[in-house]
Amino acid sequence: MSHIWRCVHFLVYCCLMLSSVGVQGSGYPKYKDPKQPLNVRIKDLLSRMTLAEKIGQMSQIERSVATPDVITNYFIGSVLSGGGSVPAPKATVQQWVSMVTEMQKAALATRLGIPMIYGIDAVHGHNNVYKATIFPHNIGLGATRDPELARKIGAAVALEVRATGIPYIFAPCIAVCRDPRWGRCYESFSEDPKVVQMMTKIIPGFQGEAPPSSKGKPFVVGTRNVAACAKHYVGDGGTYMGINENNTIIDFRGLLRIHMPPYYNAIIESVSTVMISYSSWNGVKMHANHFLVTDYLKNKLKFKGFVISDWQGLDRITSPPGSNYHLSVKLGVLAGIDMIMIPYNYTDLIGNLTSLVHDNTIPMSRIDDAVSRILRVKFTMGLFENPFPDPSLAGELGKQEHRDLAREAVRKSLVLLKNGKYKEKPVLPLPKKCGKILVAGSHADNLGYQCGGWTITWQGQGGNDNVTVGTTILEGIKSTVDGSAQVVYSEEPSSDFVQKGGFSYAIVVVGEPPYAETQGDNLNLTIPAPGPSVIETVCSKVKCIVVLISGRPLVIEPYINKIDAFVAAWLPGTEGKGVADVLFGDYSFTGKLSRTWFKSIHQVPMNLGDPHYDPLFPFGFGLETQPSY
Repeated sequence: MSHIWRCVHFLVYCCLMLSSVGVQGSGYPKYKDPKQPLNVRIKDLLSRMTLAEKIGQMSQIERSVATPDVITNYFIGSVLSGGGSVPAPKATVQQWVSMVTEMQKAALATRLGIPMIYGIDAVHGHNNVYKATIFPHNIGLGATRDPELARKIGAAVALEVRATGIPYIFAPCIAVCRDPRWGRCYESFSEDPKVVQMMTKIIPGFQGEAPPSSKGKPFVVGTRNVAACAKHYVGDGGTYMGINENNTIIDFRGLLRIHMPPYYNAIIESVSTVMISYSSWNGVKMHANHFLVTDYLKNKLKFKGFVISDWQGLDRITSPPGSNYHLSVKLGVLAGIDMIMIPYNYTDLIGNLTSLVHDNTIPMSRIDDAVSRILRVKFTMGLFENPFPDPSLAGELGKQEHRDLAREAVRKSLVLLKNGKYKEKPVLPLPKKCGKILVAGSHADNLGYQCGGWTITWQGQGGNDNVTVGTTILEGIKSTVDGSAQVVYSEEPSSDFVQKGGFSYAIVVVGEPPYAETQGDNLNLTIPAPGPSVIETVCSKVKCIVVLISGRPLVIEPYINKIDAFVAAWLPGTEGKGVADVLFGDYSFTGKLSRTWFKSIHQVPMNLGDPHYDPLFPFGFGLETQPSY
């Protein structure tokens, strides 16, 4: 972008701003006046917009194609970062802020000066951003049964996101995962809709607490909060065999009983946006489902925010994806989708949607409904009055207070499933004073593994160096034990090494590698190698505590009798000290299973209330301990 371009557009922006503070006579646009009623502002602005400007508002494009010229010339209403899409590797707060600012200047330089809204996935912290606090994934938060903790986490995440100049997040996922083979199961708080409903308290954490007069309507308190997005509407957690983007086969009564309840709560909590699921309901793509999107969500539930597609969600309406984009645009927009996450081929979307309006296939009333909803959210979050990042929030990213909160969330999410062999004394909490401790396993000293998918990159990544800033479980153990104790780490120790090591006990940390979405679909749910061999080798020679790092229950029954204590730690995020806090008795184990733990893969799917319910550990199970002090 040239220096001249910057100057020209900044001058245009200044003129627009100056006009808004001038004498507010009869010619003054009502939409620029924050004292005007919300509906008056929406109606006034909508009446001034051309079709091109309206379709621009309905378009959300990826950061990598969002040049200032594109934003200005096509009146783009929204920009997003896809998973791992960043302005630069390890980008600083200032680099994020600069990028968002330049894009916003381009949006404000348009004829009507409508601000764009930048969105990003912040599904367990501001997870694209280096040095951000990474909280436990939702499956772990569900195990806490603590909605107030969820609210606090939401508020902390909002501050970290706003620190980078971003006002909109694609979270929370309120799927009710009914089959752990699903690659997104860790994004679900629970198999039980009641637990998911409880944890929607994260929404007022993100957005701020709506006053009674605004309950049930889109509402964002201010510039320290973000607009939230309930996703993925509806039934994404119920697909056949847990296959991502597949078909949820269930009658309407079952859909209302299992998958819909969290959306009731999300709307009550004033969620600003709802994202549509890739999945189908009884063979009908959700992105083309007029009954569920318009008739039920908008009309029956009276959702007033905007409905957004998933990434290339319209493309997937036809098979193969993108084979008939004109038809896809028609079906998606007529179904009730308001903002289209394109994310790259914006000219295709704009051209097709324009022609569909011109030939009266899509009525202008449908376009006006979509744009009114988008403007409603932009007005209610104060984006017209405060379009630019607040530099005073720069210090919020990864700050210690947020890391302490994440560490608390780790402690409360851990579920103790076994504590001592039959008729033997409990193993946990462990003594801090002992001669020699073995720590083993691929996940003990691997920050990328303990964070899981949706961390820095879309699929997440292994390794400890250069992933992001945090503390591994091994580092947490070393900083917790008494100074006289010797901690020995061996990722994959030999039998001879364990037998001759003179260890008082061993902590074995194993689990799944990172994954996201379809890449995480798993029909076997076994612990990946070398986890099982490490468990066999260590636990046959020394008293052992196995800590499982995973996005779902895995097959553990073949090893459970060899293990002295077993802890489900889910995907705890950057604050590995939280695991050590509970293992060594500074805090109690209190977590309860948010999912049924099956004995065999042949039992899956198996959920609370199913016939022949015969789990290894039932839903809600979790042993407790007392602090050692």
